Amino acid sequence: MKRTFLARRNALFTSASFSAGTVAVAAAVFILAIRLLFPNFFWTMLTPAFWLSSGIDNASHGFFSGFKNTAALSLRNEALESENAALLNENRALADKAGALESLSGGIPAGVISRPPTSPYDTLIVAAGRKSDVAVGMETFGPGGVPVGVVTDVLPDFSRVTLFSSPTLSFDAWIGSKHVPVTITGAGGGAFRATLPRGAEVSVGDVVTVAVGGAAPLGTVVRVVSDPSSPAATLSIQGALSPFSLTWVSLRDTGDAFVNALSWKNADSL
Repeated sequence: MKRTFLARRNALFTSASFSAGTVAVAAAVFILAIRLLFPNFFWTMLTPAFWLSSGIDNASHGFFSGFKNTAALSLRNEALESENAALLNENRALADKAGALESLSGGIPAGVISRPPTSPYDTLIVAAGRKSDVAVGMETFGPGGVPVGVVTDVLPDFSRVTLFSSPTLSFDAWIGSKHVPVTITGAGGGAFRATLPRGAEVSVGDVVTVAVGGAAPLGTVVRVVSDPSSPAATLSIQGALSPFSLTWVSLRDTGDAFVNALSWKNADSL
């Protein structure tokens, strides 16, 4: 009779099972031996892999942080552009101020803080008063030495200037190269009017000059209205400077002769 229990026992030691177990045990023993004999072996072998991983991590970090840096730089550039624009505007304002001051013909410089139409009745409010030695009767000049008005009221820090174009004011002048004498009356808004005999040699484009601080151009004839049935011609004169854009003026004492030559309507004498 054949015994089968030995076959079952021997099945545990088949060549395949024995080979796999042997390989596993041998591998474990080999690794342990290497670990004991060469403690840094595996660390040395894996160091290149760690370097590679670290390099990839740094590269990816630099790559993604580049987007963040680009956005930050873009915001910074926008801020710098805004600052540059503000500085440019400030420099332009300073250059305009310097140019305006250079164009003023001496005297006491004063910034215009109120002008038509904010200030009524063709007047200016300027930032200079008694503390700056401003006095009633001083003449007011704009850029280029163009006469624009006369100081009629003075406070410690501010003064009021009545423009020559005010309807309350009239004064003597002459027109054109032939110096045709004429009395100019303010028409408001930087404009003037005058009346001459119809035969007077005056035409559109003639310059109107006033004897204020020397011969100074006040404006230009822009219209001549002549009616054959009337012996007089009416002149429309546009001022050389617009009161709506004045930013700086110069205040000077041109003497009593000019003040006394002014004719006032509905106003107290200076």
